[in-house]
Amino acid sequence: MCLFCKIVAGEIPSTKVYEDETILAFRDIAPMAPTHILVIPKTHIPSVDGITAENSAVVAHIFETIPAIAAQEGLTGGYRVVSNCGDDAGQTVHHLHFHILGGKKLNVEMA
Repeated sequence: MCLFCKIVAGEIPSTKVYEDETILAFRDIAPMAPTHILVIPKTHIPSVDGITAENSAVVAHIFETIPAIAAQEGLTGGYRVVSNCGDDAGQTVHHLHFHILGGKKLNVEMA
């Protein structure tokens, strides 16, 4: 079972900011911005490459929910949404997740 599946199962604690029947959002333990939240599907999807017609509704739901999470966090000046796909892109947990980054003016340089 992957790290994020263990968080969903309650085996590893997290600081939840949002949860419903299909997704979970929690604070990153190594934040890269003043606000750094991870939003994950509760079902295991390994990465963006694992999105299919059968599971894409959960991804749509994540993107419908991200603005509400950002508003709840007071990210009125904007925020960034990032998903790393694969080892070369820096994906360290192979469970689909989206980073919400904000709380300051973010650097626009890309790696």
